[in-house]
Amino acid sequence: MEEIQLILAKNLKTIREKKKLSLEKTAELTGVSKTMIGQIERGDSSPTLNTIWKIANGLKISFSSLIQHQQPEAKIVKRNEIKALAEDNGKYIVYPYFPFEEDKRFEIYTVEMEKEGFLSAEAHQEGTVEFITVFDGELCLQVNDINYVVNAGDSIKFKADKPHTYHNPGEGLTRLSLTIYYPE
Repeated sequence: MEEIQLILAKNLKTIREKKKLSLEKTAELTGVSKTMIGQIERGDSSPTLNTIWKIANGLKISFSSLIQHQQPEAKIVKRNEIKALAEDNGKYIVYPYFPFEEDKRFEIYTVEMEKEGFLSAEAHQEGTVEFITVFDGELCLQVNDINYVVNAGDSIKFKADKPHTYHNPGEGLTRLSLTIYYPE
């Protein structure tokens, strides 16, 4: 059995069960026979693209949700598996925990800044917003020539479609979480 056939079999059954649909109801919604739905779920049939589209449209789901590996409901991201990116001679390190995905519109990072760590960021696309929570130390953020000091335990939200800078003016390490939201 081909891999795509196995993926389709598993995904169709999982989606149908999540929606609490019987084979009969699935057949009614999709216009694909109960027998064919059962064969697809068992991996006994390799349906045409037209049949897969009929199922997707009838169940009101995306075509790709039937033929791509499903994402697990939970995923642990281990720090030692992340490729950290460093700037300012290693004084500014960013850990991309959840990189951008087209259907999510955001990305999440952890940032560590040594004493006097600094990063100057270009303007992001119009409508982009950043959300920062400082866990340790302090952050001096400059946006539109206005300085904001964000201390441990505090957060800031700002329009990031203008040039902005991050600076650690303190004596110790600054650790923060950074979420960037991109408009559609």
